[in-house]
Amino acid sequence: MVNRVKVQNDSELKDRLVAINRVTKVTKGGRTFTFAAIVVVGDGNGVIGYGLGKAGEVTAAIAKGVEAAKKNLVKVPVLKGTVPHEAYAKFGGARVLVMPASEGTGVVAGGAMRAVFESVGITDVLAKSKGSSNPHNLVKATIEALANMRDARTVAQNRGVNLTKVFKG
Repeated sequence: MVNRVKVQNDSELKDRLVAINRVTKVTKGGRTFTFAAIVVVGDGNGVIGYGLGKAGEVTAAIAKGVEAAKKNLVKVPVLKGTVPHEAYAKFGGARVLVMPASEGTGVVAGGAMRAVFESVGITDVLAKSKGSSNPHNLVKATIEALANMRDARTVAQNRGVNLTKVFKG
């Protein structure tokens, strides 16, 4: 049910660093440090993707994460700066609840979730993270919740009915 998208122009995608993790490998010769960076890219207009990059330097890890994120884009319905309906998703130990908010509310969400909402172009949303606060799983759960959302026009098309009939019980 995920709507994968291809974006023609990469210049309109803005990347945002969510978290950097330093990993240490201890060998007989000493410690070797590597970095893992989770990055979110979005056009601010309903397209979002995430990627994980690992490298010996932070900048290289971020660059790899951005490239991975560009290959992993999904389309999200955004209505008047908010989400169309409530959604719940889980990934690993992270549980995410996303709810629409009235205009002027702002993005009421924690760090990793906030990065996803701002990258996708959502300006008003209420979100709650339950369970794990691991940024990797939070980003994946948030994107899963957003990707599973459908706007009224899509629902009407899938059912083969008029748009007004969707809102009638």
